[in-house]
Order: sequence, then C-alpha cells, then structure tokens
Amino acid sequence: MKALNPMLISGREVLPLVEGGKGISATNGISSGAWAAAGGVGTVSCVNADSYDENGNVIPQIYHGRTRRERHEELVRYAIEGGITQVRRAYEMACGQGRIHINVLWEMGGAERVLRGILDRTREMVHGITCGAGMPYRLSEIAAQYKVYYHPIVSSARAFRALWKRAYRKYAEWLGSVVYEDPWRAGGHNGLSNSEDPEKPEDPYPRVLALRQQMREFGLDDTPIIMAGGVWYLRDWEDWIDNPELGPIAFQYGTRPLLTKESPIPEAWKRRLLELRKGDVKLHQFSPTGFYSSAVRNEFLKELEARSERQIAFSTLPVGELTSPLLVNRRELYVAEADRERALQWMAQGYTEAMKTPDHTLIFVTPEKQQEIRTDQADCMGCLSQCQFSNWADNEKNSTGRKADPRSFCIQKTLQDIAHDGDVENNLMFAGHGAYHFATDPFYSNGFVPTVKQLVDRILTGD
Repeated sequence: MKALNPMLISGREVLPLVEGGKGISATNGISSGAWAAAGGVGTVSCVNADSYDENGNVIPQIYHGRTRRERHEELVRYAIEGGITQVRRAYEMACGQGRIHINVLWEMGGAERVLRGILDRTREMVHGITCGAGMPYRLSEIAAQYKVYYHPIVSSARAFRALWKRAYRKYAEWLGSVVYEDPWRAGGHNGLSNSEDPEKPEDPYPRVLALRQQMREFGLDDTPIIMAGGVWYLRDWEDWIDNPELGPIAFQYGTRPLLTKESPIPEAWKRRLLELRKGDVKLHQFSPTGFYSSAVRNEFLKELEARSERQIAFSTLPVGELTSPLLVNRRELYVAEADRERALQWMAQGYTEAMKTPDHTLIFVTPEKQQEIRTDQADCMGCLSQCQFSNWADNEKNSTGRKADPRSFCIQKTLQDIAHDGDVENNLMFAGHGAYHFATDPFYSNGFVPTVKQLVDRILTGD
C-alpha cells in the first residue's frame, strides 16, 4: 500500500482524507472536529444543524408561524444558529489540527442567507465550504468575500465547465478543490443527468480523468480532486494515489464515519448499519428535490414504492383508452378498463383514498396515509428552494406553479426524525452503496465501533 502523503487543502497541508458532510444532524461539530484533530478535513453539516439549551439538550426545531413564509423564516434562524453552534464545537475539538469545512446544499431553502449568516459569526474558524445539490454559481463569490476556500461538488466534467465559465474563473484563487461525487455510488442526493442510466454505473476513473483534463485546460493542474462515493478500502484506490495522469487526489468518506463513537446518529441507526447486506441501498427518485438519491431500502422506501405502484392515469372526460367510469371522492372520473379493475382491488384492500398527482394520475392510499400526506404538506416550512411534495418555492409567489405531488414526502420531517431517535425502518436512511461493508469488514467484528482517530488510522493502512 502506497503512503498517503499530506496535501495542500484549504491553505494547509493535511491528510488527503475528507469527512463527507451528511445532511441534517448526521455530521456535527464533534464528529467533524475529531476528524480534523486526526489530521484530515472535517466537514460540519450546516443543513439545519442542532442547537442546544443551557443544559446541553438539543433544542427541538418546532415551527409556530401560521404561513409557510413565516415558518421559512424560523427555519433560516434555526439553521444559522445551529450552524454557528456546530462550527464552534468543531473548531474547539480540532485544537488547531486539520481543516474545518462546512457543507451546505445549494437547493436548500435560504441557502445563501444561511451560509452568510454562519460565516458572519465564525470568521477564521471555517477554512472551506463544500456545496452541491444544484449548480452553485454564487458559491465562489461568497467564498471570496469571506476569504475561505470553496469546494464545489460535481458529478461530471461538463458540470464543472459550466460553473467555471460562468463564475468560478473570476475567483480562481479561492478554489480549494473540486469534489467528484460518483452519482451511482454516493449516499444521499446524486447528480445523475438525464443522459445517464441509473441502472448502469460507470467506472469513475474515466470520468475523473475527464474532469482533470478539463481542469488542466483552465490552468488548474495542481488543484486537488476529491473522490467521493464508493470509497471504503483505500487499497482499492492505490492506482489513483500519486498518479500523474490524475494529478493530486484526495478521498472523501461519507458512510464510514457514521459508525464511530463521535458520530451523532442514534444507536439504533448504528446497529442497523451493521446489519446491511449488498443491495440494501437503493438509488431512487422519490425525493422532493427531484434528484436521484441513495438510501437504505427500509419500510419507508418500500411504502413509497408501493404508493407509486398503486397509480393509474385518469381523465375528467372519456378520451382515448380512458373511458371506464370510476367513482373517486364522490366524483366520476374516467380510466382504462384494466386500471379500473386494479383500482377496485386496491380500494377493497383498504386503499380507499385517491390522490391526484401533477402528472394527471391517481395514487391510492389508506385514509390514514392521506391524512399524513396532507398534514405534512400543510406544515411545510420551505426547507428546499423548490419542493415537489408541497409545491413550495423560494420565490415571490412561494410556489412552483405545479400541484403538490403526493408520491413524494416531507424530507425535513423524516431526516429530523431519524437523526433524533426516530424509527429507523419508517424514516429515510441515507447511505452509500458500500454500506454493506460494515457487516463484512473485519474491523467491525463483534459490533466494534471505533473512534474517529481509530477509523482514520485504519484507513491509512489501506483497510
């Protein structure tokens, strides 16, 4: 196994090992500070991070506003205060070692306001910003204003080219790295394009090489590329280390740090990770963001799959194949004859409520599930810049202009729940596709849970 030499990242030579920032409260100041203290780059998730009361208890993010806009303002305040709290904890935990990055999603509601609000009050504590989930053109300008490095997350050379041409070339000195996130293997939201087949993962090497070649055209020969998604055993990537064709390469770990002593996720979540088998993580398209995402195929995902399978096309007037009448919510609609028979079977099984989708289809759910969906939609607090589930949009009308889609779910609700002792089977559980290694890697034998330092030391051996 080749030695992994220090690399210049965000203004300092550190181990080229980066902790991936994982959404709502799954990566916090303690876990990120510990990663930095071990000599790498810790990444604080600033997506609605936790704050604490005077007794050290997590402050529940409860919304009191009567309108979505009022609740959205509450969400932004929670996000800023939580982000500041976690950055300060990470900075203290790191004791001056490594680097501290913060992670935000460009498609989260109020992303720029949250980012500025955190940076305003954590000067010199934050060394870099990672950002993906969309095309964050404004990221470079904000980073330059605060004199911190920016690390955009992309899944193709084409995406980086667009970012560079439009904005990043103006602030090249603050470009700390480019994070290549494998859209088939990474956990959480993925950047699959319409031209890529979700069922056919591509070899990351040619894609990263294409990214490096594009960067070289822009004079970015020495800017690191951080490989993210599918990284578990470093020995599997030995040919990438000190490879002149690829240039400087660092490695990001998102899933493995979930199972550490410092990881803030609940014990039930950690135990569930140890039980995963190959194929248990599914790439799906139910997210209200519209992006593909990877998560454990638990009861939560299975219910979403079943909900969409109980779906038929309809019309308000007989047209084409849609000529068979079906009484739905005391109104006669028209469906295909075969679909009418299916709908009657679903209704006989208890899925008596039909909900319209933006695509002129009906899905059939139980009365309890219908009430849950409607309540979640009504309680929307605008956690995304645009939400398919509630039709919220961060614009003047606060609307996408489309009907809310009952085939999706409230992502804020479920991620807050699972991160704070919620049911691991009935909530969204993000994970990378290599999470099955927890059950097969001897390092985790007999349920062993390492400290962050033990994990980093293990990674450096190649295992």
